Amino acid sequence: MFAPEQLTEDGFLGGRLRVLQPREGYRAATDPVLMAAAVPALPGQTVLELGCGAGVASLCLGRRVAVGLTGLEIQTPYAALARENAARNGIDMQVVEGDVAAMPIRGAFDHVMANPPYYAGGTASADAGRDLALREGLPLADWLAAMARRLRPGGWATLILGADRLPDAMRGMPGTLGSVTVLPLAAREGRAAKRIVVQARKGGRAAFTLAAPFILHAGAAHNQDGDDFTDPARSILRQGCGFPQPLGRCISISPPSGQRDR
Repeated sequence: MFAPEQLTEDGFLGGRLRVLQPREGYRAATDPVLMAAAVPALPGQTVLELGCGAGVASLCLGRRVAVGLTGLEIQTPYAALARENAARNGIDMQVVEGDVAAMPIRGAFDHVMANPPYYAGGTASADAGRDLALREGLPLADWLAAMARRLRPGGWATLILGADRLPDAMRGMPGTLGSVTVLPLAAREGRAAKRIVVQARKGGRAAFTLAAPFILHAGAAHNQDGDDFTDPARSILRQGCGFPQPLGRCISISPPSGQRDR
């Protein structure tokens, strides 16, 4: 387990969520927040996150909509952090310790999301926990198959990946998943997308959709103190909004009534 001096307390969603994370090791940034914002969950539905880490994605989703949350995490210290973070934020979340490759969770969920380790190869991190969280061990196709197995008919799978893994995601997509939408995430207007959100529906039959890029930062370059997020990105990252649905309709996002950036 992590000792108190090994942890930092970090704010997400403009401080609406306070999360303990290790100083060294895997630390959540924008990926889990953006993934959670893409999940089209409705109140009362059930959501499973595979590889939940310290729980950031699930807790971001739980702060936006009242759903039944379950997380699966292979690393004991991170699973313990996820439980503690859920309790600290007053969000009900069941965290199960286990491996995606030998799924200990049964039953079917309305939504399954995952931010799987998507760096293939490369130099191993000096921190073993960070390396396990970021560098691919289990093939992406196996993650997708596990997601499909835990979805109920009509349920949605949502994951965030490096854009270079799109070919692998499409090749590994199980036949039970259809209605695939890919949302490119670009740092700035005119820049190539470095991340993608991939969403598919169990039993879906709609045509493949490649959405217009979602732009995270305003302007051609970062030239000011503080963040320079676009208004739609700020609505998600600072105010806890979700992406408009269907996922490809990401032109503008208005904060929920009564919410202001803090």
